[in-house]
Amino acid sequence: MPKAGIIYNDIKPIACQVAATLQEKLTACGWEVCVATGTGGILGYSHPDRPVCHTPIDGLVPKGFDTDMSLAFVLGGDGTVLSAFRQVAPAGIPLLTINTGHMGFLTETYVNQLSQAVEQAIAGDYEIEERLMLVVKVFRPCSTESEPTLLWEAMCLNEMVLHREPLTSMCHFEVQVGKHALVDIAADGVIISTPTGSTAYSLSAGGPVITPEVPVLQLVPICPHSLASRALVFSENDPVTIFPVQPNRLVMVVDGNAGCYILPEDRVRVEKAPYSARFIRLQSPEFFRVLREKLGWGLPHIAKPTSVELP
Repeated sequence: MPKAGIIYNDIKPIACQVAATLQEKLTACGWEVCVATGTGGILGYSHPDRPVCHTPIDGLVPKGFDTDMSLAFVLGGDGTVLSAFRQVAPAGIPLLTINTGHMGFLTETYVNQLSQAVEQAIAGDYEIEERLMLVVKVFRPCSTESEPTLLWEAMCLNEMVLHREPLTSMCHFEVQVGKHALVDIAADGVIISTPTGSTAYSLSAGGPVITPEVPVLQLVPICPHSLASRALVFSENDPVTIFPVQPNRLVMVVDGNAGCYILPEDRVRVEKAPYSARFIRLQSPEFFRVLREKLGWGLPHIAKPTSVELP
């Protein structure tokens, strides 16, 4: 018996209704179905007055979502998609993302096209597009041990953001990319982004758009103090270590739905994840079409000149 999964946003009534309908349809077609909510991939935020909560990356996989599962359906918006990949990437499960939210930049199709999408998916009529993910780890030196303590870790598909707290001054960071020398950045924060995340926060901060198949990462300073501090694109195989160089704590946010406080003695390490995000594509991926439809890239804003016949 083939096996499929459903991950849905349980705070949206439409996603709950569609999840129930989809489960009935798949069961009637002879599929075993496992259901989970997207909240399982949202790690939440630590608080200053309690220890950092460390959830191992592989511990987020929902019950029943294993290597025997052929595919899973995601019902929600971009936040649910990001959460779902954090849950299923260790099991290598490809996801068909169905938009029940607003923009849905990461989604493949819409809820009004559900029937056709499901038929095409269960027939195996699709391609799989793999996208780079990151592992983010926070370490703190331990006075009694030679090795620092791992406090927190998570995977992300878009970006890691390390920034100042509200009502505090500009921050200083020392950043090491791969084996290159440390560089100093004075800014409100720094973003380490994947190509998928290049159309998210890093785009708003002035970073370039990177097509998904390019094997790179990018570092984008947020409101840098120097004109010399600009976005940097580098190999996906180069890990990044960030050292805060200031007396105040910082805030780290991963994919907009998980994070923790970073103290001056901590260090943050970002590197390519051993797992990838596997998107089910019902038609050949066309990134520029998505850019045009969702962000308006490449649309004409003025009338094009027309040829004029000379007298």
